[in-house]
Amino acid sequence: MKKIQVFKTIKPLILASKSPRRRRYFEDLGLDFTVQTADIPEIIRPGEKPGSFVKRLAGEKAAAVMRDHPKSWVVAADTVVCFSGIVLGKPKDADDAVAMLMRLSGRRHSVLTGFCLGCVQEDIRILEAVTTSVAFSDFTEEIARAYVATGEPLDKAGAYGIQGRGAFLVRTLSGSYSNVVGLPLHEVSTKLFQYGVIASVS
Repeated sequence: MKKIQVFKTIKPLILASKSPRRRRYFEDLGLDFTVQTADIPEIIRPGEKPGSFVKRLAGEKAAAVMRDHPKSWVVAADTVVCFSGIVLGKPKDADDAVAMLMRLSGRRHSVLTGFCLGCVQEDIRILEAVTTSVAFSDFTEEIARAYVATGEPLDKAGAYGIQGRGAFLVRTLSGSYSNVVGLPLHEVSTKLFQYGVIASVS
C-alpha cells in the first residue's frame, strides 16, 4: 500500500539526530531526508539555565553537520526534563530511575526541547526552545518499580517515555505533546514550510 504523504521535500534535508522518535515523526509526514549525527558532549555548564542548555546543544549539533553539508537544510534538537530548575537526565540504573520517578510523582515538571534548523548556503539559522508542562499522577513506589522493571525508563530523560507505557503516569499536559516525545513538530514543520524546505502535497 502506497504511503499517503502530507508534505513533499523541496530542498536537501538532514535530521541531525539518532532518535528513532524524531525520525519517525519525519517519516510520518512523508519527508525525504537523511540522518547524520554529531557527537556533542551533553554536559550542562555551571549556572546554565535549562532553556539555554538545550538551545546550545541543538545549535552545536546542527553546526557540526552543517559544516559538512553546506547546501543542505539541517534540523537538530535536544530535549530535557526539568524539575524545580534541575535538569533530570537519563537514570544511572533501576534504583535511580525509581528515585527520579518518585520525585515527580504527584507533581508538575517541564519538558524543554531546543531545536536548530538552517542552511549555510542560504545563510539562515533558527534557534528556539519550546516548553511543555507535564503533571504526573500521585503513584506509589510499587507502581514506579513495576514500570521501571519494563526497562522502558532506563534510556529516557526523566525516567519515562510518554509515547510508550509511561503515558499512564501523566495526569495532565499543557503545551506540545510532540515536544515531550522529543521534537516540537508544529514549530519545526512550520519553519521548514516557511523557508520552502517542504511543501504540501496537494
